[in-house]
Amino acid sequence: MAVSMRDLDSAFQGAGQKAGLEIWRIENFRPVPVPKSSHGKFFMGDSYVILQTTALKSGSLRHDIHYWLGKDTSQDEAGAAAIKTVELDAALGGRAVQYREVQGHETEKFLSYFKPCIIPQKGGVASGFKHPEAEEHQTCLFVCTGKHVVHVNEVPFARSSLNHDDIFILDTKSKIFQFNGSNSSIQERAKALEVVQYIKDTYHDGKCEVAAVEDGKLMADAETGEFWGFFGGFAPLPRKTASDEDKTDVSLSTKLFCVEKGQAEPVETDSLTREFLDTNKCYILDCGAEVFVWMGRNTPLDERKSASVAAEELVRAVERPKSRVVRVIEGFETVMFRSKFESWPQTTNVTVSEDGRGKVAALLRRQGVNVKGLLKTAPAKEEPQPYIDVTGNLQVWSVNGQEKVLIPAADQSKFYSGGCYIFQYSYPGEDREEYLIGTWFGKKSVKEERASAISLVSKMVESLKFLPAQARIYEGNEPIQFFSIFQSFLVFKGGHSSGYKNYIEENELPDETYKEEGIALFRVQGSGPDNMQALQVEPVASSLNSSYCYILHNDSSVFTWSGNLTSSEDQELIERQLDLIKPNMQSKPQKEGSEAEHFWDLLGGKSEYPSQKLAREGESDPHLFSCIFSKGNLKVSEIYNFTQDDLMTEDIFILDSHSEIFVWVGQQVDSKSKLQALTIGEKFLEHDFLLEKLSSETPIYIVMEGSEPPFFTRFFTWDSAKSLMHGNSFQRKLAIVKNGGTTLLDKPKRRTPVSHGGRSSVPDKSQRSRSMSFSPDRVRVRGRSPAFSALAANFESPSARNLSTPPPVVRKVYPKSVSPDSAKLASNSSAIAALTASFEQPPPARQVIMPRSVKASPEAPKLTPESNSKENSMSSRIESLTIQEDVKEDEAEDEEGLPIYPYESLKVNSSDPATEIDVTKRETYLSAVEFREKFGMAKYAFYKLPKWKQNKLKMALQLF
Repeated sequence: MAVSMRDLDSAFQGAGQKAGLEIWRIENFRPVPVPKSSHGKFFMGDSYVILQTTALKSGSLRHDIHYWLGKDTSQDEAGAAAIKTVELDAALGGRAVQYREVQGHETEKFLSYFKPCIIPQKGGVASGFKHPEAEEHQTCLFVCTGKHVVHVNEVPFARSSLNHDDIFILDTKSKIFQFNGSNSSIQERAKALEVVQYIKDTYHDGKCEVAAVEDGKLMADAETGEFWGFFGGFAPLPRKTASDEDKTDVSLSTKLFCVEKGQAEPVETDSLTREFLDTNKCYILDCGAEVFVWMGRNTPLDERKSASVAAEELVRAVERPKSRVVRVIEGFETVMFRSKFESWPQTTNVTVSEDGRGKVAALLRRQGVNVKGLLKTAPAKEEPQPYIDVTGNLQVWSVNGQEKVLIPAADQSKFYSGGCYIFQYSYPGEDREEYLIGTWFGKKSVKEERASAISLVSKMVESLKFLPAQARIYEGNEPIQFFSIFQSFLVFKGGHSSGYKNYIEENELPDETYKEEGIALFRVQGSGPDNMQALQVEPVASSLNSSYCYILHNDSSVFTWSGNLTSSEDQELIERQLDLIKPNMQSKPQKEGSEAEHFWDLLGGKSEYPSQKLAREGESDPHLFSCIFSKGNLKVSEIYNFTQDDLMTEDIFILDSHSEIFVWVGQQVDSKSKLQALTIGEKFLEHDFLLEKLSSETPIYIVMEGSEPPFFTRFFTWDSAKSLMHGNSFQRKLAIVKNGGTTLLDKPKRRTPVSHGGRSSVPDKSQRSRSMSFSPDRVRVRGRSPAFSALAANFESPSARNLSTPPPVVRKVYPKSVSPDSAKLASNSSAIAALTASFEQPPPARQVIMPRSVKASPEAPKLTPESNSKENSMSSRIESLTIQEDVKEDEAEDEEGLPIYPYESLKVNSSDPATEIDVTKRETYLSAVEFREKFGMAKYAFYKLPKWKQNKLKMALQLF
């Protein structure tokens, strides 16, 4: 689309450069900016252009344009607003969706910008109306409709305006009454209270009484009597009659028109398909209540304006129901528009370039306008975060037929692709222990055992009074929360359950179940020790990928393979995973391009393999939907610009972030519907309401009101007190509006463990304590060198130490300014007390992963409390180095209890390497003076840097 300077109104220069709302009022057929202080104030005699700019996760800006027409605006002003909207879209690059908004019939999306409501005022500027002057408060009656956003319209102050179906607000000088029609819903009443609060704050400075009046209550109630007194006393209400504005003709058939030279000509078609739309033309799709204007990418601006005028004329036709007009640009069609067609390709042949937007930006630059926001910005690269406490207790069961079997702690992170698993994770919440209970389904798991797992989990959740969050996860689609809970996760081929074995036998398939003595290939992935996985893949060369590390073994040898695109962190993970897969064998490292022949022989010979990382579904901008589920049918309605207040306790909502689905269930939802929450989530994935190609195996979470996990609440500005209030939505909001506060439930007590199948839901200490192997700062025990072998032997048997090299004396490390004795006695000093607590505090209660030399065979001795404490004390020497807040720069920083080595002995390629050190923390063994000399900073300053920056500095000095 060609754009010239004359096409751009100067009022739109610089528009849409940053997220937020911009509004223009049409005055003398020109757009005039409305100051932010007047946003939300609309006059009935005026027309407005509204631009909502939203910053997306992708780094780009999305623009939604609306033009609002007051009921008293002139047709000329309405036409000017429609045309100026097209110009604004052109100034933004020609990709915004444009909505026509008529007073009293606004879209929910438009109203969501002005929560809780807009109340148009009489008067206007461009139409010649005068704005009403400030005067004595007048009694007004408003009707409110809407469950999620509120449509507010002023109606005549008369008894005949009232009915049983709607909510009415009577605004008097000293008191605001809300009259709830007997047929109105609790949710509608609650939303109307937000309007009451708005009127109270806006027109009464927050200083007036509020009363709720129920339809059907007689004069016995004082406030009810007072309300009816304004109408001359109580009398029965008439039935509501449908006005012309309320009528919509749903029987209108869908018609397609092609607009040429300003005229809309019908297009003959038996069925609607994408092929009917020509990129060089504009079309009108008349669906009755909604009219769409589709503009091809190659259409000039004048034709787009003509199509918009033609649509205006169409909806103004006599005896036509009120219709909304939505204008869309080719390549940026809305979901609603695409859904009107029988077939719509996922991708079209239209090349959507930045050319149009770039030309507009160039024009504006010449005028000195900052155009940064007009162009797409690079998306912020974020590492996914688990948003969950990872120090809790984990239990895992495998599903065998109709039963669940508890897995020992040492093996609870080892899953089989042919199995189904149940996990229960408890972790500390704000004021009580929280639970996450879920299922994991392997790719080769059988349908019957999946159903059994879901049933068993439902019983577990029900026994805990529906308080736990629930998860349904498929192999290959695990979310970061899942990996962070397990920390080290292995998936083997095959399975041991009765369901899997029966399926193999009945279908006469080979059993692929993993065997330690056979040939097996594992892909290692993850972002660190708290999130690492080893997944068994086909033992062939085509399974390799240059972006990953692999472990290959048979009964007599182990190879580790590092792709050319892997980092030192990736190679660190492969060492850690060897502890779990082949803990008793020496590995043979292989770099891509210099592999041994035996390596290729095990894989059946060389072949081509990919180099790109495997793409996972990324998180997109979240969408919230309210749900109605009846007789197996799911209906949803999107809630725009949502907040926590949109979650009504009587309802079920779905939050769709594309990579995960959350089903939120309110406290007031009945038990039967609560049990259907997972089915609702599955139906949502099946229907794919946003046409975003959602996988049926997308993770689903069931979230109960009052027990929302942090990985759900992060999508909101969250106040946990709101989900702990008494009563239904209306009662809760009425308490806030009338009293200005919240009535909370009693603070929940910490839940006691519940037994399932005769087993305690809280593992014993041996299950709960987690080895430092899960910490990036742990002392790593290997057994790949004489030094590591000696150290491992110390853990294996305290009496079998290598006496020729006694271990260093282990003492607690205190800053120089605090001695051990003073630390114990200084209980009155909060700073020292906190420091002391950090030394005395036991490690996070998690699962034990034993060192390789300990876990070599079933006959290997178990870790004793003494040996375990030695590992923890050694770890505390390393970890305490990061606690340096009280150490001043001019003081010595050599730590007691740690040996000091020269830099040349600590380098990775040292000819005289230091022994018995943690190779992941080489820098800690430098003296304070040499540390400053090499790093250019003190140790305490170094450990304040981000981990990636620390590693970068260490790599430059060959200490990583």
